Amino acid sequence: MINYFKLAYRNLGRHRRRTLFSALALALGTALLMFIAAFFEGEMRSAMETTIRLNSGHLQVRDADYDLDKLSVAWDYLIEDPEQVANQIAALDQVAAATPRLFASGIVSVRDESVGVQIMGIDPASAANDPYRTLTAGEFITTDDRDGILIGLPLAESLGLGVGDKLTLLVNTADGDVDEQPFTVRGIFTTGTTAYDKGIVFLPLAKAQAFSGAGNRASMIFVLMHDREQADAVAAALQGSNYTVETWVQLNELLVLVNDFSNAYLSIINLIVLGVTVTVIANTLLMSVLERTREIGILSAIGMKGRQIVSLFLAEATLLATGGIAFGALGGWAISAYFAGVGVFFGDLGLSSDMLLQDRIYPYLTLDASVNLIVTAFIVTLLASLYPARMASRMEPVEALHKAQ
Repeated sequence: MINYFKLAYRNLGRHRRRTLFSALALALGTALLMFIAAFFEGEMRSAMETTIRLNSGHLQVRDADYDLDKLSVAWDYLIEDPEQVANQIAALDQVAAATPRLFASGIVSVRDESVGVQIMGIDPASAANDPYRTLTAGEFITTDDRDGILIGLPLAESLGLGVGDKLTLLVNTADGDVDEQPFTVRGIFTTGTTAYDKGIVFLPLAKAQAFSGAGNRASMIFVLMHDREQADAVAAALQGSNYTVETWVQLNELLVLVNDFSNAYLSIINLIVLGVTVTVIANTLLMSVLERTREIGILSAIGMKGRQIVSLFLAEATLLATGGIAFGALGGWAISAYFAGVGVFFGDLGLSSDMLLQDRIYPYLTLDASVNLIVTAFIVTLLASLYPARMASRMEPVEALHKAQ
């Protein structure tokens, strides 16, 4: 077997430029696919984690009649005494945080400009609100603040607002009327997700309840788990006739579906790129067969069997694949590691709350994806070399020597 690789190494060295370009094509293909795999993984991880921590949580407990799309603050659709309910849920060992939230639709008005927003009343002390504590200016709202408001950076920029500026907030109240009050911008936050930040404002829960007329009620209990895989078990324990409990899987059906389909998209991309790459490898070996017709005829004439000739060409393909894939894997890892640190900036993609993506995506290369890609590239390269190898093995000695004349 060692002799086969010695011969294979010598044969590849006959045309170093062609061998180098073939290995380079395989390296570039491997590096590209490795980065694409890392990008897809980072994108889906970012979308899932961002959507969970900003929008859905791992669990939501709501009144059985509450409609997420309507943002109604009518008493019939809200949870009464939400602090008590949240404390009972937070006492469970699997729960990291449970906090009441009140949602209402509203309008921010500044001078002659108006923007529709979603108003969220929160308990400022809850750890579930940590994603909103990254401030570009000002300070976070406090529980007893009665005229302060927290707004997102894109909204502040579009309306020309800064910390300390006044705005008017209109809200649809529990009795169906519209109320308006002036507020002072306490802080400007950023979650790194423009699509989310530009459409939501935060008030302390008590103020939001009083402003909207909801009383001591909330739209939901937002729950974060220590381990999201425990969400089903906790949801089963919390189910009751008065409440609807939904897990992060149920709340993010579209995102879960996209995540499943992304694996299929990635497989198609892999086949296309590898198909182009192995065509170059097969062409290299075919050229080698045609140029070495006389040599193959002599080897056959002195007794080398067809399977031995096949083994010789497979050895060449193995060396070519090993070198190309090794350099490609190293390059793909280096590129993925670099962009995992700095990210790839996309800006506001304009996605809905069903699928939130940060403005900057950070590729994430997994060991499984790397190993699968390397093994697949190696196997596909060897399969591509079978045709040239079998073509060489089937040459008749006399005919091969005659063609070489």
